[in-house]
Amino acid sequence: MKLNQIADNAGSRKKRMRIGRGIGSGKGKQGGRGGKGQTARSGVRIKGFEGGQMPLHRRLPKRGFNNIFRIELTEVNLDRLQEAIDAKRLDGNATINAESLVKSGLLRRAKGGVRLLGRGELKSKINVEVYGATKSAVEAVQKAGGSVKILAPAKDAAAQKAEAKKRSKKKAS
Repeated sequence: MKLNQIADNAGSRKKRMRIGRGIGSGKGKQGGRGGKGQTARSGVRIKGFEGGQMPLHRRLPKRGFNNIFRIELTEVNLDRLQEAIDAKRLDGNATINAESLVKSGLLRRAKGGVRLLGRGELKSKINVEVYGATKSAVEAVQKAGGSVKILAPAKDAAAQKAEAKKRSKKKAS
């Protein structure tokens, strides 16, 4: 094989179609846009128009909403914390918080805060500062001799009662 004999496979490269460059090009005159009117123009076009029939997107009911007050939390399990401590990526004696988890490479970013979950076993005594934690996670940390400080603002008694009532209604239905 010689350098002057190297070539692409036949049909592997195709020239782009130049639209609207005269009738001889095969894509001239209307340029593949059909006739005149709104559909031939750029920008404005009726999307979802069904010839005057009620469009599908208006026939179907609206569903759901985006809660603007929602806090996006990053979740970390106890077994991942223990692995990081064993691998000397996290200092078990220092307070473990969102910044130290990001610095150790356990999390990419903290988002709105960190939530501690109870999967796995914890052998080290650690002090953790997180936005939220499950009951099982708090129990496991305390059982190992550590402490959990929850940074989320505590709900008042009335709000907790309302939430419990809502949960019991969901279970009943």
